[in-house]
Amino acid sequence: MTSNKYCDYHFYLCANGGEAVETIYSQLHKLGFSQYESKAYVSLIQQAPATGYEVSKRSGVPRSMIYEVLGKLIDRGAAYLVPTDPVKYAPVPAKQMLERLRNNMEETIHYLEHSLETLEKDPAIDVIMHLSGYDHVIQELSDTIYQAKSELWLSIWEPQVGELYEQIQQAVNRNISVFSIVFGAEGVSLGYTFPHNYMSPEVVQERMGGQLTIAARDGEEVIIANFNERGVPWAIKTRNPALVLVATEYVRHDIMIEEVTREYGADKVERLWRNRPDLSHVVTGYKGGGTL
Repeated sequence: MTSNKYCDYHFYLCANGGEAVETIYSQLHKLGFSQYESKAYVSLIQQAPATGYEVSKRSGVPRSMIYEVLGKLIDRGAAYLVPTDPVKYAPVPAKQMLERLRNNMEETIHYLEHSLETLEKDPAIDVIMHLSGYDHVIQELSDTIYQAKSELWLSIWEPQVGELYEQIQQAVNRNISVFSIVFGAEGVSLGYTFPHNYMSPEVVQERMGGQLTIAARDGEEVIIANFNERGVPWAIKTRNPALVLVATEYVRHDIMIEEVTREYGADKVERLWRNRPDLSHVVTGYKGGGTL
């Protein structure tokens, strides 16, 4: 392999930090530079001023393209002409160039934030997002909690408590009214917290086919997720008013059942439904009743 600092870009990485240079190319590409523009700019940073021929030779940009590429660097404020004979090119210092890019990007984002809002229609209430994968579902749950403005209704299980605890506490600290029905996770406090004690978490999980987790906020949005050991976690997220209402009422109902059970005792509540086939079906999910 050649020991020249400017080795052949088509076959070798530069001996002087080749892998780092490739990463720089990648990051410049994220800022809108083409592959050839990235290589030409880095070449100029390494040695300038330089003629177009020299930049082409060192960077690997084809000679047929180099002057067009250098012209684009000049247009984007990353390089400038040096009036010599022959004409040479020099880079705008990296710090200055990046600061200019940062300012331009902030101006663009600021403009789009206001301009797009004027064009944006209200989100379609009938849209239902289908989500899959543990990390994706947890992130969407976290986002829903973060966006709560006045109230948050949660039905949550111990494993998800660990993932979302900090975000929920931040909502509480923002004076969001948080009501939580919690499966497992004894002693945890998530706003107004109601442990689900009437049926063991294992029984509920078996009946539902997983750990059904709900986060409903402000009467505007809900995410309903299911975590289970036999498959990939999934969820739906929507602003459909009917689904938001049903999910919120589901959490409210669970909270009230827990409070009624705590007040009057599990035995009395069980006697209420155990000998009635209709209520047994409601409670157990099995026609004709079942065993909890």
